Amino acid sequence: MDLILIVIAVLVVLALAGGLWLYVGRRQGDLPEDLSAHKPTSIEDLFPQEGQEGQAAEEVGEREEPGAEPEARPAATTATLESPESIPGRMQRLRARLAGAGGFGKAVLSVLSRGDLTEADWEEIEDTLLTSDLGIEVTTQLMEELRTQAKVLDTSDPQAIRAVLRSELLALVDPDLDRSVNLERPAAAEGAEIAGTPAAAILMVGVNGTGKTTTCGKLARVLVAQDKSVVMGAADTFRAAAAEQLSTWGQRVGVEVVRSEREGADPASVAFDAVRTAAEQEADAVVVDTAGRLQNKAGLMDELGKIKRVMEKVAPVGEVLLVLDATTGQNGMRQAQVFAEAVGITGIVLTKLDGTAKGGIVVTVQKELGVPVKLVGLGEGADDLAPFDPEGFVDALLG
Repeated sequence: MDLILIVIAVLVVLALAGGLWLYVGRRQGDLPEDLSAHKPTSIEDLFPQEGQEGQAAEEVGEREEPGAEPEARPAATTATLESPESIPGRMQRLRARLAGAGGFGKAVLSVLSRGDLTEADWEEIEDTLLTSDLGIEVTTQLMEELRTQAKVLDTSDPQAIRAVLRSELLALVDPDLDRSVNLERPAAAEGAEIAGTPAAAILMVGVNGTGKTTTCGKLARVLVAQDKSVVMGAADTFRAAAAEQLSTWGQRVGVEVVRSEREGADPASVAFDAVRTAAEQEADAVVVDTAGRLQNKAGLMDELGKIKRVMEKVAPVGEVLLVLDATTGQNGMRQAQVFAEAVGITGIVLTKLDGTAKGGIVVTVQKELGVPVKLVGLGEGADDLAPFDPEGFVDALLG
C-alpha cells in the first residue's frame, strides 16, 4: 500500500513539473519550434473540408514550370560482371609462367648433356629426381630408361638427349588420359522429385589451405568462359568465411550461390539444395564446395560420403575433383589416397604449381590413383586456372 502511494505521488509531481515548464515556455516564447503543436484557428483546421486535402500538392505543382519533365531519380547501381579469359588464352599464358618457374627437367638435362657420364653424374640425376616429388618407384623406372637410352645414343648432343628425356617424361605424365571435365547432364535419379533437368554435378574436395574454395570460384569462371550456365553450392558450413568467399566469386561472373545463413548447418542439405536449384534453373553445371578440416579425421570422410549420397538422390555426381597443393609433395599424395577411399576421386586439381612446386607430384598422383590431373592453378589471379596440358607441362619442365 505504501509503495502504491509513493508511485502516485511521484506521478503527480512529474505532471505538475511538466505543466509548469510548458506554461513558462509559452509565456517566454522559448519553446523549441519542433515541440510546438500547431494551434488551430478555426474548425476547418481541425476537420479539413472536401477538396482541401490535395491543396498542398496542387500548390507544389503550380510552382513547376509548364511542360517540365519530373526530376529523374538516380538509377539503382548494378554491378558490372567480369568477362573471364578464354581457355586458349589462359593456357598459353599459364604455360609461359610455368616455363619461367623452371623444374627438375632443366637440372637433369644439364647433367645428361655433359657426355661420358660418370657414376657420380648418374647419382646427381637420381638425387634431382628424388627431390622433385617423383617418388622412389618412378625415379627408379626413369633412371633405368635414361641409362639405356644413353648407351644406345652414345652422344652428348643436347637436342638428342632432350628429345629422349622429353619422351620419357611425357610417357610418365601419360597424355592419353581423358582430362576433360565431365559436363554431360545426367538423367534424374529414380524417384527424384525435381523440376527441370539435372545439371552436371562437380563435387570439390580437399583439405583446408589448398585453395579449394578459391578453385571453385575459378572453375566457375572457366565454365562461364565456355558459355556454360553455373550454380555453386557453399556446403563448407564449418568455416565462417567460406560462404562469403564463394558468394563474392559468384557475384563477379553472375553465378548464383546456394548457401545457408546459419553457420554449422547440415552440409548435405546445402548440397542437395544446390543441385535442386541448378535443375530448376536448367543450369549446365553445379559446383559444390565442401569442408576440408583434417584429412585424418574419420568424421570428415563420413561427411563427404554423405554429401555425395544426398546429391545422388537427384542425379549421379559426374565429377569428384580433389584439390591438392602442389607444394606439399608426398604429403599431398597421402591426402589423395585418403580422399580417394572416401568418395572416389575422378580427377585432380593441382594448385600453386608455380614457385616452389617441383612438378613430380603430377606423375606420382596419377600413377598411384589412376586418375588424371585435369586442372592446374599457377597464380593468384582470377583466371590463373586452366586445363592441364601434358605436352606443355613437360616442355616447361625442360625449358
